[in-house]
Amino acid sequence: MAAEDYLIADDIMIQSYTEQSAVLIVIDPSQQPVELQDGLLKLIAYAPHGNLVSENAMDDEYSEFKWHVNFVYDTSLREGEYTSASNYDNYNDVASGSKFEVQVRFHRKIDAFRALGRLLGSARDFMILTGIHGDLVNFTEKAQFDTQGVMIDCSRGGVLRPKTVYFLLNNMALMGLNMLQLYTEDTFEMDGEPMFGYLRGKYTLRELSLIDDYAFDLGIEVMPCIQTLGHMGQVLQWQQYFYLRDNTEVLLAESEPTYDFIEKMILAATRPFRSKRIHIGMDEAHGVGEGRYTQLYGYKNPTQLFLEHLQRVNEICIRSNVEPMIWSDTAKNNSLQGYYDESNNPATPELIENMPRNMKLIFWDYYHTTSDIYSQKIQQHRQMGCQDPWVATSAWTWSRFWTALPFSFQAIRASVVAAKNKEDGVRNTFITTWGDEGNECDVLSALPALLYYAQHGYTDQEEVDIQTLKRNFEGICGANFDDWVLASKIDDTPDGVPITPRSNFVNNMSKWLLWEEPILSFLSPQYNDEDLETHYTAIADHLQKAIAEKTVSCPFNDRLEFPRRIAKVLSLKSHLRKHCVEAYKKKDYEQLLTIAHVRLKQLREEVDGLWKCHRSMWMKTYKPFGWEILESRYGGLRARLETMFDRIVAHVEFVRNNKLADEEDEEDEHQRIPEFEVDLETIYYGAKTNLLLDHARVISTSRPG
Repeated sequence: MAAEDYLIADDIMIQSYTEQSAVLIVIDPSQQPVELQDGLLKLIAYAPHGNLVSENAMDDEYSEFKWHVNFVYDTSLREGEYTSASNYDNYNDVASGSKFEVQVRFHRKIDAFRALGRLLGSARDFMILTGIHGDLVNFTEKAQFDTQGVMIDCSRGGVLRPKTVYFLLNNMALMGLNMLQLYTEDTFEMDGEPMFGYLRGKYTLRELSLIDDYAFDLGIEVMPCIQTLGHMGQVLQWQQYFYLRDNTEVLLAESEPTYDFIEKMILAATRPFRSKRIHIGMDEAHGVGEGRYTQLYGYKNPTQLFLEHLQRVNEICIRSNVEPMIWSDTAKNNSLQGYYDESNNPATPELIENMPRNMKLIFWDYYHTTSDIYSQKIQQHRQMGCQDPWVATSAWTWSRFWTALPFSFQAIRASVVAAKNKEDGVRNTFITTWGDEGNECDVLSALPALLYYAQHGYTDQEEVDIQTLKRNFEGICGANFDDWVLASKIDDTPDGVPITPRSNFVNNMSKWLLWEEPILSFLSPQYNDEDLETHYTAIADHLQKAIAEKTVSCPFNDRLEFPRRIAKVLSLKSHLRKHCVEAYKKKDYEQLLTIAHVRLKQLREEVDGLWKCHRSMWMKTYKPFGWEILESRYGGLRARLETMFDRIVAHVEFVRNNKLADEEDEEDEHQRIPEFEVDLETIYYGAKTNLLLDHARVISTSRPG
């Protein structure tokens, strides 16, 4: 299908062509191998700098340098290998009437597009101006994996719009990532099941078919990714599906209606896609066999029950002619206890005997920053009978606003270095982007992590070339790598939190600072000794410059407006209660009123701006369903800030008008602000700001029920 038949992601990224690029990359799609032609048209339409053009659309006056690129399918190359070579080393040597030509020889479609992505990156190098282009366009790479993919969470409220998926696929192709999974617990269409994915923005069959077609043109496999045991709470909350419940999250094993339903799910999930592989989940099925199952069938050992269920679902997959894979924590009675313990080998005789031989196991670890534990766990998976396990790493997108990029890089490196080890590595990997807690995070903030992961997949070294990484990010994604990484500092302290081999998570400080109840501010003792006002002001100022100064060279830097607004809000919100309490206890009513009318007023305005910025970004990126969860959070924060303002003003007015009131008189509601009279306690001793907290934990010290 031609590129114009798809919705182009023109409102995801604002392209800017007001400044000519030094290099124009010229391709005649009609003269390229037929399997590349539709994909090339898509990438020409996408190119963030507008410097990738078709031969017949070339403007001779457009730029100083022109690279004419051709592609040749070469069966002599090893699988995953490609080469790029030019006819000149120095552009200044190009004879009159001749062209500077680059020939890309490839074996896999994805590698041809990876080569193009690297050329787009090379075109951003300052060496271009010297005319010495040979070092930039002559290279050979070899993929370290058969499959190197991406999994996007589309089940935590945020379902990517199809045009956002196309945008992501363009980036993936240019990075060399050849598999996509859209994690859909209930967000895909099932015939005759209106309550499945009800009001959740589920994908239609046509939407998924178009996504598969688009990906196919780019050499990318789209693999269905669902759940078939746990993580089914979105479905099981409705009375229409109570008959399928074991507990509120887990399907009822051994029940025939359950397997009828699972078969219907698998058929619906696989129908739109060419792929014959399916990810059927089965992770974290907590309490399997301990709910209605016990009432109906009595007690059964959870591991035995799980393995019997797995066999039944595997039979469905075989009948459906698809190859299943599952998360491997299922092997620990669906518990993470001991899953990452190197001394705890899950390869018990029971598992080895009963695990289906066609079932692929996925070892997932997002938390460790050294490779040794990954290597040991890969071997333990082989001992369970899966000789070719998959390995999943992650970009830390969950329960935060911006990807925790520095920690993601460390965890990705540890995982991929073990996975590509020549002696005991694996052939298939992917990187996940989870959306726990409502998908507050800008999922596209993970692009630097995706590219870093991709770069590791095309080198056998333990480190990637940082200069190439940064220029590829600018050429492929249209943004500045360093600016995007700096935005991760919204979850950091002024001095930074060091990442060590003992680190196994990264805090989400900007999230809990934003949603923290402002009048109580009961987490403020955690950061009392940190100058967060200056810290967040500096971040906001830097991101403002990054947006303003690089709108032409880095058009996608406009995405930094979201973290900039977060930093601006937090520069005003952090320590706000402390300043109010100091003025209140000193009875400095003029100062208290000034805080309300200046700082608090500005904070309320900035929160409104952040809310609208986040809403706009969401509507461009995701379907509208799910935004209601986040908007209710903004609504709660706005209401509490208004209450804070009103109570401070009312208190000051009361005091000024009732200075002679008898202390024995019945207290007026505005006479005091009791919350400001409580001395706060440190809740998490020793942790300081190194906390990973959710929304429900920080909006109040009281539990609602």
